[in-house]
Amino acid sequence: GTHLTGFKGALTRTLNSYMSANKITNDLEENLTGEDVREGMAAVISTRVTNPQFESQKKIKLTNVEIKGKVETLVSEYLGAHLEENPAVAKKIVAKAIDAQRARLAAKKAREITRRKNVLEFSTLPGKLADCQESDPALSELFLVEGDSAGGSAKQGRDRKNQAILPLKGKILNVEKARFDKMLSHEEIKSMITAMGTGIGKEEFDLEKIRYHKIIIMTDADVDGLHILTLILTFFYRQMPEIIENGYLYIAQPPLYRAKKGRSSFYAKNENELTERLVRASSETLSLTSEKGTTISGEDLFQTALKIRLYRTHYGRLCFNPNLTLLINLLLKHEIEIDLGGAEHILNCIDNLKNSYPDYKLTVDPEKQGSNVLIQVNDTQIELSLNLLENLSAYDYSQLLQEHLNLKTALGENGVVLTEENEGESHSIQTWSQVLEFMVSFGKKGMYIQRYKGLGEMNPEQLWETTLDPTIRTLKKVKVEDIVESDGIFTILMGDQVEPRRNFIVENALRVKNLDV
Repeated sequence: GTHLTGFKGALTRTLNSYMSANKITNDLEENLTGEDVREGMAAVISTRVTNPQFESQKKIKLTNVEIKGKVETLVSEYLGAHLEENPAVAKKIVAKAIDAQRARLAAKKAREITRRKNVLEFSTLPGKLADCQESDPALSELFLVEGDSAGGSAKQGRDRKNQAILPLKGKILNVEKARFDKMLSHEEIKSMITAMGTGIGKEEFDLEKIRYHKIIIMTDADVDGLHILTLILTFFYRQMPEIIENGYLYIAQPPLYRAKKGRSSFYAKNENELTERLVRASSETLSLTSEKGTTISGEDLFQTALKIRLYRTHYGRLCFNPNLTLLINLLLKHEIEIDLGGAEHILNCIDNLKNSYPDYKLTVDPEKQGSNVLIQVNDTQIELSLNLLENLSAYDYSQLLQEHLNLKTALGENGVVLTEENEGESHSIQTWSQVLEFMVSFGKKGMYIQRYKGLGEMNPEQLWETTLDPTIRTLKKVKVEDIVESDGIFTILMGDQVEPRRNFIVENALRVKNLDV
């Protein structure tokens, strides 16, 4: 009745007035409503009225008009004073009301985004979505394409029957850091939600309404593209995990390179694939003669070059420190094995160098309080920290040693000769790495290689034949194999806590495979 109406009105007006006076309303989209203020509140409003009037004989609702004004005045006066005198309490009340408002507005936006009559209603779909003709979600595909330029080419190159294209402009919001209501205000995310048709949020999300059973993320093949891919994956993992769980989310594999020689051309998804194609081309017209006089060519030469590349990769991963590089070179040269164990055990293995060097000496540096070791071999002094030795992977080193022995058996250590079979010209090569480098360089002769800066550099035909054509393309299905591990990774890498992210980078720096310098 009127006593309750007066209480509600005073509560809302007083809190809004307090916030306005203290300039707390700057970031709010609108004033607080009574619903926001009363969220979670329980109260008994008791009034004594001399001549009560009721709406009906059941006396459920009080109708005395004067009561509303009196209750409103009293509550406003005392509540206003209480808020001014107790700013800490006021701050908590205001914060709770603001949270309630954000939740209400977010739910409202989620409802607005998902309002649609059926799967074929286009009027509510994003304007930049180029939808497909197919109405069966099981046969339909949605490409989320990085950039308007690439999106335009994809629209022209696609199969209109079952492929829909949604261009995404700029960086996607990091939903790990953003509030739910802010996320729903982001235009690109709103477009994705509307295009998919599922809605969003616990109450609104409905997987049965999904319009496509293949949602394919298509970003540039460079590091910036990987960044945008990570942001989109974060959105799906946090806000629509059901799409991943049901196997609807995929990642396209566009090429990074296009190579052309004469009338023939090929695409390569990354540096490794390009190297393989160049080495294979070289192996068809080159032969290699080892120091033992053994000659290999064709497939055998190609496989040997791949083994050299693998050896170089593992070598580079272990030899990240100049002094450590010196030590590993000595260990490989004398084929010394390192077993699993701590720094002390590794030092015992290193001690086997004394069998090859009479003046070999290993001492703990007293000036570094026993945290460093000095290894003396002839005129070379190697200083290493015990911590560095403990982090030396015995497994990785053992793998490197085995690869070293295999290459030594096949090629020897004193150089090889590469011969051009067509021209008859021979080239003396001193190291294994130079064999690979020569073959890559030889494979590039007469070849034009284009490195795509982005998807937008490809014309519609090229996009179709590399990324869109179902008979040729490569797609990676997104799966979550370990929920706890995945959750932790997203929290560390995409969250707003800097220290855990820094620690993660420091701990895993040696495992990096794709570094953008």
